[in-house]
Amino acid sequence: MTQQSVMDEVAPPPAMTRPNAVAEARHRGVPVVDVVVPVYNEQAALGASIRRLHRYLAEALPFTARITIADNASVDDTPRIAAELADELDGVRVVRLEQKGRGRALHTVWSSSDAPVLAYMDVDLSTDLAALQPLLAPLISGHSDLAIGTRLARSSRVVRGAKREVISRCYNLILRSTLSAKFSDAQCGFKAVRADVAARLLPHVEDTGWFFDTEMLVLAEKAGLRIHEVPVDWIDDPDSRVDIVATALADLRGIVRLTRALGTGRLPLAALREQLGRNPLPVAGVPAGLTGQLLRFAAVGVASTLAYLLLYALLRNGMGPQAANLVALLVTAVANTAANRRLTFRVRGNDGAWKHQAQGLVVFAVGLGLTSGSLALVHGLSNPSTAVELGVLVVANLVATGVRFLLMRIWVFRAARTPATAPAQA
Repeated sequence: MTQQSVMDEVAPPPAMTRPNAVAEARHRGVPVVDVVVPVYNEQAALGASIRRLHRYLAEALPFTARITIADNASVDDTPRIAAELADELDGVRVVRLEQKGRGRALHTVWSSSDAPVLAYMDVDLSTDLAALQPLLAPLISGHSDLAIGTRLARSSRVVRGAKREVISRCYNLILRSTLSAKFSDAQCGFKAVRADVAARLLPHVEDTGWFFDTEMLVLAEKAGLRIHEVPVDWIDDPDSRVDIVATALADLRGIVRLTRALGTGRLPLAALREQLGRNPLPVAGVPAGLTGQLLRFAAVGVASTLAYLLLYALLRNGMGPQAANLVALLVTAVANTAANRRLTFRVRGNDGAWKHQAQGLVVFAVGLGLTSGSLALVHGLSNPSTAVELGVLVVANLVATGVRFLLMRIWVFRAARTPATAPAQA
């Protein structure tokens, strides 16, 4: 094993080694934060907004900052004004894109920025700039991974029309119900992310428009990242050029696509958790990742049932039904324990394998006792029809399945699940 591989093996997870962004930027000779302002045909507002933002950054922030004007293929006088601002003001630059799309602009600039903290805000500066320091502070310290301004907190002060208020709240309600999002405001144009986190997330964010924010936040949340929320004062821009209907339809399409990607497992959430050091904290003797375990246990159960039916059908030709049933159950019980050992509870190696199989047979016997006992009980009380027997067996099997999972989780595989073998949550 080389010296480098040894260092990689013993290095703590990335989330535990993030330096303070100020110290990191000073060491590398770069700005601490890169504030991106995406623009499209904003010749009227651009000059005043950038000067105001530049003045605030210079006077209020105790660290260095850069302003990047991301021009989304403007066809008015925006490119000329942006170039003049870059010449006039220190720490202001322009990045020109030949295609529209706020998501495309943020993806492009953030992917190439050298600052350890990346932020963006709308050119109209609808959000009070006093919220910028609280937005950036937890990212600079390394405590949080992303930060968002929220207009929906009780302490936020918001001035906007009823139509936009209803749309915003309905959109966030849809996110909560379809994607189980926990963050409160996906669309506020006032966000920041650590550059090391963005480098991991951005390759998996597909949207190039307004859904970019939502997709990045959902992916971050599913990957176990910490999202810090800052209540903001926000005044709606009456001259906003956002097409509400078109944006809403695009967002709904994005939700459908993202829901499908999460449902099919196309997004590598487990790998992201591993890369970002956001696996559940291991606790000796306490299994982690309940949701993933349940899903894997169910999949193993379905496969075991199909194998049992096939094996019973093959054995039934040469022996009686009771003997065929017993052999098929024993074989599939052994296979089920082995599969759950490796797949559901992620136990590796041969240590304790025989013990686990013996315990698995005890668990199997408990389940068999529940189903057989239920059937015997219903026969002892009455002369049930076949339909009643099947109904009792269905309920008994459901209970037996729950008991089997619980016993495997807290008894059979508990001792083997040390912090080193605790699985990532799916």
